[in-house]
Amino acid sequence: MAAEPPALRLQPPGSTGDSLPVPRLLGGCVPLSHQVAGHMYGKDKVGILQHPDGTVLKQLQPPPRGPRELEFYTMVYAADCADTVLLELRKHLPKYYGVWSPPTAPNDVYLKLEDVTHKFNKPCIMDVKIGRKSYDPFASSEKIQQQVSKYPLMEEIGFLVLGMRVYHVHSDSYETQNQHYGRSLTKETLKEGVSKFFHNGFCLRKDAIAASIQKVEKILQWFESQKQLNFYASSLLFVYEGSSQPATTKSNDRTLAGKFLSKGHLSDADALECNNNYHLFGSPANGTSVGKSLSKVYARHRKLYSKKHHSQTSLKVETLEQDNGWKSMSQEHLNGNVLSQLEKVFYHLPAGPQEITEVEVRMIDFAHVFPSNTVDEGYVYGLKHLIAVLRSILDS
Repeated sequence: MAAEPPALRLQPPGSTGDSLPVPRLLGGCVPLSHQVAGHMYGKDKVGILQHPDGTVLKQLQPPPRGPRELEFYTMVYAADCADTVLLELRKHLPKYYGVWSPPTAPNDVYLKLEDVTHKFNKPCIMDVKIGRKSYDPFASSEKIQQQVSKYPLMEEIGFLVLGMRVYHVHSDSYETQNQHYGRSLTKETLKEGVSKFFHNGFCLRKDAIAASIQKVEKILQWFESQKQLNFYASSLLFVYEGSSQPATTKSNDRTLAGKFLSKGHLSDADALECNNNYHLFGSPANGTSVGKSLSKVYARHRKLYSKKHHSQTSLKVETLEQDNGWKSMSQEHLNGNVLSQLEKVFYHLPAGPQEITEVEVRMIDFAHVFPSNTVDEGYVYGLKHLIAVLRSILDS
């Protein structure tokens, strides 16, 4: 079992200081505010909770599902585990911290897990069920019929979007979709439906798509190399940062704003700092002088990135020109909204030349995992098709 987690923030990700009070439940726990699928507090008898130390608490399901999931985590995270397949699998799971029970209800058992979203300021989250079958080999005929009727295309598509939560910068709010959204997707609308998760209201976050593909490919490599376990009704949890302003850059942004407003331009060093922070400040009234200076910033940004990341970033900049209409922003049309327009252009570029977009893709939900001696063809099929869809979105 892993060591106890470090203390994390208690305020749910994406919440604000003036949010409505969150009800505290057993042992000071609160409902998990950013859950996008599964049993939810307030709608179901059992929901996922957040412990005061920042971990996630998932109540053990009734037998045989709950004990089976507990056995899975116990096996993978055993202190004396020497199985290289399982040790490699740990990289793709939330960290497991054992079980927890509230003092007032010792018979209620919860899995204590890492909150994969805790390091994100505005986490965008998507839950995708993987595999051609959402029922296990021991399911009754009634259960099979029930699961197939929920999404008849599962056999052909190999995955199902169970829910998503996407941060939109312009409105400082989240757009959410539940399981009915995923079930409504057809072969013709699947690509557009998945791409919705990566669109922030301004542009398509192709950096997050590319990073997600790399993560899913790592999971695929694991599945293609192991014949010990088969997974049914298990999901991938996708998380990426939706905010354009990490907390660490706020003071720097104000400094840059002062320099820009006082001088009407930025030095090369200031421009680099602005580009690295990729958060743009309030607009002065003189649109023409602003436009000239911002054009220089944009030009330096292109020059810098073409040298440092020619193979990756040049594609991003060209795409941004097309997607956000930079070329149409001529000097005579620049006005008081120019900075908000420019923010659209710079928005999804990494914060610095050496930075890789922060994305998490973890496997979750293991109530239907069984020993095997063959490759998990259903899960592999789903992963390959999901990767193909993500690549199609990236290349479009």
